[in-house]
Amino acid sequence: MAALDKKNLKKMDYKISKWMYKYGKPLLRYSLAITFFWFGYLKVIDASPAQELVAKTAFWFDADIFIVVLGIWEMLIGLFLCFKPLIRVAILLLFLQMPGTFLPLILFPEVCFENFPLELTMEGQYIIKNLILISAAIVVGGTLREKELVETNVKSADSQ
Repeated sequence: MAALDKKNLKKMDYKISKWMYKYGKPLLRYSLAITFFWFGYLKVIDASPAQELVAKTAFWFDADIFIVVLGIWEMLIGLFLCFKPLIRVAILLLFLQMPGTFLPLILFPEVCFENFPLELTMEGQYIIKNLILISAAIVVGGTLREKELVETNVKSADSQ
């Protein structure tokens, strides 16, 4: 058995990092796609745990129609994320939808927090997890011009 010296550890670390660099962003994109499609589908089939909160938050719409439309919207985000030419559309739809997901924190803090503002309820946690979805979308969006950005960085580093 080969000893795990610094050289071997560095080699292994490099290989793992290279694998993560190569596959991490596509995995993130498809994970985001699955998450949006799934959450949307649950709304369409009337099985989402968020339906009651969504209906209360968007009280100016007919809840039965709004929840299905929102579900289809989320399913489209998920579907569009799977196809590179549609990623920009997916991200646009995602960023148009996201502000509404945070409304319950303002409109219904008693539903989202216990012992305001430190303890989140399950509903609050469900909403706060959207920060991860937003961050993931930013990373996915950053891949659209990755080659161009990497080449620009290489050229600017060479000229210094």
